[in-house]
Amino acid sequence: MGNIFAVTNQKGGVGKTTTTVNLAASLAENAKKVLLIDLDPQGNATTGCGVGKATLEKSSYDVLMGEAKAADVIVKRDDFSFDVIPTNADLTAAEIELLDEEQREHRLRLALEPIRVDYDYILIDCPPSLSMLTLNALVASKGVIIPIQCEYYALEGLSSLLKTVERVKQRANPTLEVTGLVRTMFDARNNLANQVSRQLINHFDKKVFHSIIPRNVRLAEAPSHGIPVVSYDRSSRGSIAYMALASEFMRREKS
Repeated sequence: MGNIFAVTNQKGGVGKTTTTVNLAASLAENAKKVLLIDLDPQGNATTGCGVGKATLEKSSYDVLMGEAKAADVIVKRDDFSFDVIPTNADLTAAEIELLDEEQREHRLRLALEPIRVDYDYILIDCPPSLSMLTLNALVASKGVIIPIQCEYYALEGLSSLLKTVERVKQRANPTLEVTGLVRTMFDARNNLANQVSRQLINHFDKKVFHSIIPRNVRLAEAPSHGIPVVSYDRSSRGSIAYMALASEFMRREKS
C-alpha cells in the first residue's frame, strides 16, 4: 500500500514543484513505483513532466469532484518511469465548488484509496497557499515534505504551515507527520543562507534532510524540456542532489 506525501509550502518560489517532480523521478530511478499528483492550478508539475495542459480531457479536478476515477486520469510516460495525474486551470474552480460538497476535505483521500496498492509512493504537488486543495492533500497524506529556501522570509511562513499541519492532525488525520524539510536553491557562499540553515537544524533537528538542493542551471533548464533533471542531465549537481535526497527519504521510511 503506497504511502502518500504532500509536498507543500505556502510561500511560492521555494522549489516546491521542482522537488516534487525530481524526487518522484529519483525514487523511480530506484525501482520504486511512483505516482505524482498535480494539485496546483498553475499546472507547473504537469508541464514539467511533459504533459500538455491544453489537451487534457480529464485532470485532478475531475478526480476531486468525483467526475472521474483516479485510475482513469493517470498519464503514463514512455520516457521516464513514474505516473502523473495532471491538472490545468480547471482546478481553480474546485476551491469554490468543494465548499458545498460533503466530506470536502476527504475527497482526495477517498479517490486515491483504490489505487494506493499500485504504488510505493504517491507525491502531491500542492498550491502555494493553505487552501481547500492543500487541505485535501494533508488529509490524504501520511507525511508532509516542506521545501524551504534558506532566507529570512521563508521562516515566517513556516510557522503557519506547521500550525495547519497540527490542526489537520488533531481534527482529520491523526497519522499526519512532518516527514522533513528540504533546503532548496542553496548557495553555500551566502552568509544568510548558512545562518538560516543552522537555525533550521537547531530548531527542527532530524526533521531537516541532510541532502541539500543547490542552485543549478541544469535543474532550472529541465522543466522547459518537459523532463526531470535526472533525464535531462544525470551528472549535474541538481540531479545528484535529488538522487541523494531520494536515498535519504527511502532510508527514513524504512526506519
